[in-house]
Amino acid sequence: MTHTAYPQSYYAASANPAPERPELQGETETDVCIVGAGYTGLSTALFLLENGFRVTILEAAKVGFGASGRNGGQIVNSYSRDIDTIERSISPKNAKLLGDMAFEGGRIIRQRVSHYGIQCDLKDGGVFAAFTKKQMAHLEAQKRLWERYGHTQLELLDAKRIREVVATDNYIGGMLDMSGGHIHPLNLALGEAAAIESLGGVIHEQSPVIRIDRGANPVVHTARGRVKARFVVVAGNAYLGNLLPELAAKSMPCGTQVIATEPLDEELARSLLPQDYCVEDCNYLLDYYRLSADRRLIYGGGVVYGARDPANIEAIIRPKMLKTFPQLKNVKIDYAWTGNFLLTLSRLPQVGRLGDNLYYSQGCSGHGVTFTHVVGKALAEALRGQAERFDAFAELPHYPFPGGRLFRVPFTAMGAWYYDLRDKLGI
Repeated sequence: MTHTAYPQSYYAASANPAPERPELQGETETDVCIVGAGYTGLSTALFLLENGFRVTILEAAKVGFGASGRNGGQIVNSYSRDIDTIERSISPKNAKLLGDMAFEGGRIIRQRVSHYGIQCDLKDGGVFAAFTKKQMAHLEAQKRLWERYGHTQLELLDAKRIREVVATDNYIGGMLDMSGGHIHPLNLALGEAAAIESLGGVIHEQSPVIRIDRGANPVVHTARGRVKARFVVVAGNAYLGNLLPELAAKSMPCGTQVIATEPLDEELARSLLPQDYCVEDCNYLLDYYRLSADRRLIYGGGVVYGARDPANIEAIIRPKMLKTFPQLKNVKIDYAWTGNFLLTLSRLPQVGRLGDNLYYSQGCSGHGVTFTHVVGKALAEALRGQAERFDAFAELPHYPFPGGRLFRVPFTAMGAWYYDLRDKLGI
């Protein structure tokens, strides 16, 4: 069997030490078998273990191999489509539950970091940056919406204030969310995996699942072993392939690209982002950036539909970085990588149950860091018989891509081109 290693990202190069976790061999039995050791699987497992369940995780590659270990590292509240969209999509009772959960993911991450002593460079403060008056009006409306759900750590930034936060002339204003923030995403995943093992959970790496026997007594098969379980949670997201065909038609893997500069000298780093907040802009195809603990600028953006790996990531992202920070024109790029996230047509996550005992969550649509942590709690609650919050997520509508799997890439790319053009024209 080929051993799947981490991609050559800055995160993999600066990861905390972690044990080798052996491939599953032979037969084992557990209460809950979780497919995927990204944030969704890890969060679910940790909540289950804290409530007395036996848990086995099967991971095709390594802990945090997918989006969980490659993303921009930003703690961003709410969902890819905001609570007002959700209020129009589902019942008032469930919309209220999802609105209340929109800010819980960040709190769960901070609690995990503190309780389990996870070293992942956690910093507070995230900024949404606006290029246009229309985007600024959207942020003002978003602030009112979030405050309606009791989220008060927000401050609107005018043109002068945003320049104090980020050293570029590109933005006319923004919004600061002090309950946002940033982390080393792979080290968060590795820390959660260590917490799982400290509670008796078992993680098998290099153990891709090839088949799930559904029914009253589900069995999860890998090439060399199988797990008998009472419940199965499928948390493979963009790396699930065709394991559950009924989910594959309703989602599409997409790639996003990230670069990391060489370490910047202290003065330059502090001049770029004086308060060390992370930033994302308000465009449809948005850019996002932040400083790492060793003062590299980590800058990401762009979407490749269908998740092909572009030949030259630096050529795509470096010009975006220089448009924001021309002062970095002589700075070397040390790392460039891509990672897949799972997009849904509605941009809302897909959460549900197949039969009585197979649960799934997927399709964070680029908003996964916080969502995965709160949905892990909702999944664990559902397995304990408290399904109210899980059912609220499950009511979100799922739509197949028009034209099925064959046409989902061109259709989605056309839609993105349209919105990107609107951003560029400021309409």
